[in-house]
Amino acid sequence: MVRMIKNVKVFAPEYLGVKDIVFDKEILYVGESINTDVLPFEIEIYDANGLYLIPGLIDPHVHITGGGGEGGFVTRTPELDFSECVKNGITTVIGCLGTDGITRSLENLYAKAKSLETEGINTYIYTGSYRVPPVTFTGSVMKDIVLIDKVIGVGEIAISDHRSSQPTFEEIARIVADTRVASLLSGKPGIVNFHVGAGSSGIDYLFKLIDTTEIPIHHLYPTHMSRNRTLFEQGLEFIKKGGTIDLTALQPEELPNEIESFNTVNCIVEIYENKMLDNVTISSDGQGSLPRFDKDGRFLGLSVGSVSSVPHTLKRVVEKGVPFEDALKISTTNPAKVFNMKKGKISKGYDADFVVIDLESWKISTVVSRGEFVMKDGIVKPRIFK
Repeated sequence: MVRMIKNVKVFAPEYLGVKDIVFDKEILYVGESINTDVLPFEIEIYDANGLYLIPGLIDPHVHITGGGGEGGFVTRTPELDFSECVKNGITTVIGCLGTDGITRSLENLYAKAKSLETEGINTYIYTGSYRVPPVTFTGSVMKDIVLIDKVIGVGEIAISDHRSSQPTFEEIARIVADTRVASLLSGKPGIVNFHVGAGSSGIDYLFKLIDTTEIPIHHLYPTHMSRNRTLFEQGLEFIKKGGTIDLTALQPEELPNEIESFNTVNCIVEIYENKMLDNVTISSDGQGSLPRFDKDGRFLGLSVGSVSSVPHTLKRVVEKGVPFEDALKISTTNPAKVFNMKKGKISKGYDADFVVIDLESWKISTVVSRGEFVMKDGIVKPRIFK
């Protein structure tokens, strides 16, 4: 069915002014007010009453089946709930396994992705987990990417971390090479998502790959790059070489205490000031465990990542002086570019994923995903179990 959102102030992410948006699965029209009485088809109209409309947010690193387990079975974290995405304006997620590739399976990851898609948001997944060689569906990273619809790459492979399998450079190079060829064969982005820990080697392997192989840098996508200052400095060098880095969004409970400390918000401000903002994304690590260890590597406790960290971080970045339309790129056009998606922009021909928001309160009222209203005036669409 064709739908229209009228009387809405559009950030596309650049500001377009007050427009009407006509859409089905894709955006059909963005422009001045139109007379719907003369249209030769039925149209559902939603009046935004002068609120703002932005592209649906893309969260490129979410543990949709839950994560964790670093403190034993009782610390396994719960699955992602559809409503948590919608209430926070997230219309696209990329699901992954993490530390636990034993009691968490790719089959379950795939099923959860299909479930979330049926409920109404866009989903993709990585094959693999922290470990090398990667866990796979078919026994082959290449086959997984080429043959399984939702698989767009490999990840999150752990490097420079005490929880990694301590892979060699040659093992990493082979995974990236296989992903590159699978990308060519399938027409998919072929991204290798690296979980980067606090170890001293940082992303040395990635720099070596760039310097010693012919593999394009756009296949390499390191995350958690705001973990510490040294790693962040490596991330800036990675950007200068043409790469894109992912920063882990600040959880809401972190925001009140972050003003003077080294953190993702301040990293984004620094990147903006250095005119590098087109090469950075943020992700929530949603439903993943956020464990704490002592200096000897003993588990102390954990919290659980929330997808709400994405809009919270964007809000804080804007409050720190980054223009809204620039901050918005971090979760819209930038990840869309990394993953070669027709998303992240309010323009004719792009996917109909967008959010109606009050920018004074940052309250999200209405969300459209895949051309359907998945939340309208604060009410999430009915689902089987809710």
